[in-house]
Amino acid sequence: MSSRGSGGRTNGTLPQTKICQFKLVLLGDMAVGKSSLVLRFVKGQFDEFQETTIGAAFLAQSVCLDDTTVKFEIWDTAGQERYHSLAPMYYRGAQAAIVVFDITKPETFERAKAWVKELQRQASPNIVIALAGNKADLAERRLVEYEEAQTYAEDTGLLFMETSAKTAMNVNELFLAIGE
Repeated sequence: MSSRGSGGRTNGTLPQTKICQFKLVLLGDMAVGKSSLVLRFVKGQFDEFQETTIGAAFLAQSVCLDDTTVKFEIWDTAGQERYHSLAPMYYRGAQAAIVVFDITKPETFERAKAWVKELQRQASPNIVIALAGNKADLAERRLVEYEEAQTYAEDTGLLFMETSAKTAMNVNELFLAIGE
């Protein structure tokens, strides 16, 4: 006889899975690779000619960490200055933020520092902030040294990884580190 609606085994052999939902926002200058990082993480894809984000884009992705399923609700914001005033609407209530810069463009690193300051002043006090030095596949054109970004991240309490959306280097690792 079947027991409808029992919802699973009763002998306790299946582990309970917790589900955590996280709002995550990506911030940074235009053309640093925010959308490419999200697309690589969510769909495993890279588009050499990614279109510019208008306003913001929303994607979701779930990952399993030990006995917990982490569902990321990812807001990919536009990097153009004219959209800056919209950013607080996206990072308000966010549990995590990834601030992205391009390792070949020092001005994007300086702008990333400004985003970090803004988040520390205006976002949730317990927000997890990660700094991503993207385009690590262009290391021969590097103008922001790894050590400089690492030191800044340590001094300001940020997670830091260099990433490449193109080669997938550290993309999943970055999101997993935030999820932990």
